[in-house]
Amino acid sequence: MKPSDKLGRWVGRIVRQAVVILATLMSLFPVYFMVVSAFKTRGEYIANKWGLPTTPILDNFAIAFAGEKFLIRFANSTILTVGSVGISLIIACLAAYAFARMDFPGKRAIFNVLLSLMVVPPVVMLVPLFVSMVRLKLVNTYPGTILIYVGLLLPFSVYLMTNFFRTIPREIMEAAHIDGASSFGVFWRIMMPLSAPAVITLIVVNALWVWNELLIALVFMQKDELKTLMVGITALRSKHYVDIPVTMAGLFIATLPIVVLYMFGQKYFIRGLVSGAVK
Repeated sequence: MKPSDKLGRWVGRIVRQAVVILATLMSLFPVYFMVVSAFKTRGEYIANKWGLPTTPILDNFAIAFAGEKFLIRFANSTILTVGSVGISLIIACLAAYAFARMDFPGKRAIFNVLLSLMVVPPVVMLVPLFVSMVRLKLVNTYPGTILIYVGLLLPFSVYLMTNFFRTIPREIMEAAHIDGASSFGVFWRIMMPLSAPAVITLIVVNALWVWNELLIALVFMQKDELKTLMVGITALRSKHYVDIPVTMAGLFIATLPIVVLYMFGQKYFIRGLVSGAVK
């Protein structure tokens, strides 16, 4: 190997490592800012926004936890997240099984239309959704908001599960059918256990989106007792408009459930995320 080739590879390796380190630092900086700000007083934050707190305090967490009906809003976010993620997961798995392993008229057209919905931003559908929910009297109700979230989650969920189901060898299904298993039996006893990585990935990704979603929750859950955690944190910032440490403390608490969920599912997360990419 020529010395110039060795030098080129060495330079390329350094550049790649530098890009990875830079991307990592850019991703972690918001987390760092949130954590250090949550333990500062208002005066210390104004004097030094980026540095570590000289004397960490917990008063910000007490204000965020007790002052804004935190437990009620935490419960609202939990209900919406568990309900929408659970319902969308059931529907997506059944639909994906049909798209991946069954033949019916218009299958490709329906699947393509479903995929096209992935690029439609929710804000575009906000007005027609609100009009429909008002007519159905589902504004300020859990079922109405969960129904909207399920509709928004389904395109990506069906796409991910369909790709994963297609990677499972057809011979396994044929052997089960020969043994007398029905189509639903194959789905429940074979396809679903083998799809644990994709299912866990779907739960983590969808739960993260619903938990952090603000626009739908702000428009369709207007009553104070129905507001979600993210809406409550937004109201907290508007009330304490210069008290950023309190807001960061609220965000820190709101982030913990998703971090815990990811820690439990990280074993399968990457495997499920790339499922169907390579056969």
